[in-house]
Amino acid sequence: SAFNFPVAVWSWNAMLAAVCGNVMIWKGSEKTPLCGVAVQKIVAKVLKENDLPEGIFNLVTGDREVGEWMTEDSRIPLISATGSIRMGKEVAKTVGGRLGKTILELGGNNAIIISENADLEMAIRATVFGAVGTCGQRCTSTRRLIIHESVYDQVKERLLSIYENITIGDPLDESTLVGPMIDQAAVDQMQKALKEIAKEGGTVITGGEPLDEDGFYVKPAIAEVENHYDIVQEETFAPILYLIKYKTMDEAMKYHNGVKQGLSSAMFTLNMREAENFLSAHGSDCGIANINIGTSGAEIGGAFGGEKETGGGRESGSDAWKAYMRRQTNTMNWGDSLPLAQGIDFDV
Repeated sequence: SAFNFPVAVWSWNAMLAAVCGNVMIWKGSEKTPLCGVAVQKIVAKVLKENDLPEGIFNLVTGDREVGEWMTEDSRIPLISATGSIRMGKEVAKTVGGRLGKTILELGGNNAIIISENADLEMAIRATVFGAVGTCGQRCTSTRRLIIHESVYDQVKERLLSIYENITIGDPLDESTLVGPMIDQAAVDQMQKALKEIAKEGGTVITGGEPLDEDGFYVKPAIAEVENHYDIVQEETFAPILYLIKYKTMDEAMKYHNGVKQGLSSAMFTLNMREAENFLSAHGSDCGIANINIGTSGAEIGGAFGGEKETGGGRESGSDAWKAYMRRQTNTMNWGDSLPLAQGIDFDV
């Protein structure tokens, strides 16, 4: 599991797996080992109180080498992995090499399309939450905002006004809206991306600076860019929001689908035809597509996962439980004769 939701990702995999009759080994992110230890103690208590044996839920902590061992071990028939696309490709290659199964929930370069027919205040509120919530470190964080030219300036000015007043600080303080990045490497990666934006011709119009407080705090950034920039085509796990202007809905969908990742997507519109098109085969090519709800508003009751380089796996919701089962076809004969395939007469 990844660092950003160190307990949730485990729970929606582990509980389904347990219901399906499996035992499991959990390797959490090396950046959040104490979460795993704390949860494991709670689980051990619950098992004991219900007279269930130890060993149903197991925990290992460690770095990359531990994960590599798990992917290589044929005694583990299914690997569910949440993390970067780079990591997912390595997991898929190794597990596939032994013909094991994988559930991969990887990167997302999630976009919101704001139509000229949108409720702008609702769209802006969803955008801000999606872009800066969890300091931009959700798989479903909003990275790209594709805005109709007729409302572009209005949306931009409103966003700038809101960003100026966002509270940044201690995440345990209820008045805080934006907490820290996970570590210094994440801060450095954000700064590298901001430099790349300028290098490719984009403009950072607000934010991006590291703050002086103790910890890894940054100001969320907004940048005006072109969708084809290399930096825009890749996911940067940081609170950077790209503003992209469009003229026609065909152009908007071309921008929207023109990235390698396909996790979460959203459109804000009060026009039913636009909404239905977005949800159709001609619309979003992501695993999650929302109307008038942000990219990070996915309910866990729905199947969670993406398409393209996001991995194609599904966790929770829908029929995701089937991935944790082995399938077996059974045919039983209680008659006096032996039926043969295709009704063949095979006397011996």
